[in-house]
Amino acid sequence: MDPTWVQYYDAFYSFKNYAKESQDLIQLIQPHLQSDGKRWLDVACGTGKHIEWLAREFTCTGLDLEDGLLAAARQRNPGLTFHQGDMRTFSLPERFDVVSCLFSAIGHMLTQEDLETAVANMARHLLPGGVLAVEPWFRPADWHPGRPHMITAELGDVKLVRANTSLPPVNERITVLDFHYLIATPQETQYHREALELRLTEEAEMRAAFEKAGLQTTYEPQGITGRGLWLGRKPQ
Repeated sequence: MDPTWVQYYDAFYSFKNYAKESQDLIQLIQPHLQSDGKRWLDVACGTGKHIEWLAREFTCTGLDLEDGLLAAARQRNPGLTFHQGDMRTFSLPERFDVVSCLFSAIGHMLTQEDLETAVANMARHLLPGGVLAVEPWFRPADWHPGRPHMITAELGDVKLVRANTSLPPVNERITVLDFHYLIATPQETQYHREALELRLTEEAEMRAAFEKAGLQTTYEPQGITGRGLWLGRKPQ
């Protein structure tokens, strides 16, 4: 992500109720959690807005690939630890009671091999009895091309617009989110474009990744935002 635009990230996603999502997530995880501690790792933590709420009940650590997002997360959550890393390859000395990967960040794994590698790596960072929680991107049947989307927001005197159209997936699996941004400041109006690729994943493929990682797997169809939630407990 262009660091120039990180300052506007939270404004574009101001519609998200991070407090409610975090509380709902805790409630979904608790019945499955069998480890005794309160250590939580949030992978692809972004600007740390989930951690801001999760840290009220857990000792939280964050991890993300993007320097700019991590800088915002550290500023928001002083005193907490944040690491830079790829979900497929990061290696931390600690083990955690909960590892989460939210807001469909897992969709950036563009092959089944990458998905399985990421899930296995996150599972390796669990304590026995701990839980991995992954919020998926859409299934192929749930993707509807040809739908335009627009978000408007304000940040002080700055007016923000983000527009895109849901395009047909590439090779029936890879969706391209072709975002177009307008940032109107008191000095000028700026334009920025960002293309994100995310993989549509079948439930069977996600379940296979969890089970291959040795996790006792449960799927919650509603999840915390309507996209579903995969839960995997590491055997004790």
